[in-house]
Amino acid sequence: MRALLLTQGTRGDVQPFLALALALEAAGHTALVAGPSHCAPLAAAHGVDYHPTDDGITGLTGDPELAGVMDTGLRGVRGAAQTVRLLRRIKDATGQVYEDIADAAESGADIVVHTVGLPGQHIAEYLGARAVPVGLQPSWIPTRAFPAPGAPWPSWMPGALNGLSYRLVALALRGQRGAALRLRRERLGLGRPGRHSPPDLPDGRGPLLQAFSRHLLPDGVDYPSGVRTTGFWFPPPNEAWTPSPELEAFLGAGEAPVFIGFSSAPTRDPAGSWRLLTGAARRAGVRAVIATGWGGVAPEGAHEDVLALDQAPHERLFPRCAAVVHHGGAGTTGAALAGDRPQVICPFWGDQPFWAQRAHATGVATPPLRGQDLTEESLAAAIGRAVSDQGMAATAERIGARVREEEGVLGAVRFLEETAAESASPHNDG
Repeated sequence: MRALLLTQGTRGDVQPFLALALALEAAGHTALVAGPSHCAPLAAAHGVDYHPTDDGITGLTGDPELAGVMDTGLRGVRGAAQTVRLLRRIKDATGQVYEDIADAAESGADIVVHTVGLPGQHIAEYLGARAVPVGLQPSWIPTRAFPAPGAPWPSWMPGALNGLSYRLVALALRGQRGAALRLRRERLGLGRPGRHSPPDLPDGRGPLLQAFSRHLLPDGVDYPSGVRTTGFWFPPPNEAWTPSPELEAFLGAGEAPVFIGFSSAPTRDPAGSWRLLTGAARRAGVRAVIATGWGGVAPEGAHEDVLALDQAPHERLFPRCAAVVHHGGAGTTGAALAGDRPQVICPFWGDQPFWAQRAHATGVATPPLRGQDLTEESLAAAIGRAVSDQGMAATAERIGARVREEEGVLGAVRFLEETAAESASPHNDG
């Protein structure tokens, strides 16, 4: 089976597809990942065949017109106006991404696995292949159990109306439909999609892979039979990685530190963020490893009980930490769960508030602290609770064991094999 895997976004969006590519190769298949150029070094480090595409939305980081997006988290009146500007800029950036994806498709494939929102259905039709969309968050199949993660949905809205929030997500993606139709017509040579053509968004009747843990979902979620929620897609442990002498010495110099890192979440004042985080660690009386991310934190001055580092494999570092403080990305949430660590989640925007709320409801995290509103006092109090609450630690270990027992990326491979076999069956009527 030849698989073409299409993804866009930050490291947290790309890494699950790298994990899937490695699992497919291990099962005897071939896989090509087409993803943003900024993740090409990460793919090379994993030994994954990778076709770099335009960075798309991630290339807008630092854009002056969008400077306030992280401040509002796209909430409130200002956030609504920023949402309109952001969607317009995403629409403008989409065309080159789609062209680069089409270039990757020229090598052919039997199955196209793609992030929801990318033109995987159209690419698959061009190749005569089967398309399988992937949800890295449960934002696509309507349920009354919770509103769509990432949708600007008021908290006071009755739960019976939660299903309507998923229409907002669909509307947001409609802005990319024009670019997808141009791709069909001008690059792929396909006609306008008919009434019975594959839908732009999954509906659960066709295949859909959900690359997160069902153990974080609330009760009452009843997905259609076409949906497979496999668990998080973790890459194989990076056995080649060894801590730097500085990191190894720090880890062994005292009690287990708290990990603090907000990944790709930028801030207006990176130096001020460093002072806030180090101040919170001191107030909480803990040692800390602080990941600097994409410029959201700028180390300033030396601290005996704080170590700054660029990055480290979560699956190797988290088990050596007392707790994990992060932004609420799905991948980091999953890695902290798999590492049995209590969490402090400080969401900024998108689906991050959803994961923060669900981790707290599951008992593995303190109540969410909105990233834009962090103070030394609030963060120190949350860290203090995370490292001292024995009940939270026990729950984190229990849920972590369940997460590690899920099918994960191996279940996704089996699902794709089944789907490909079904498509190739002479009794399949399409």
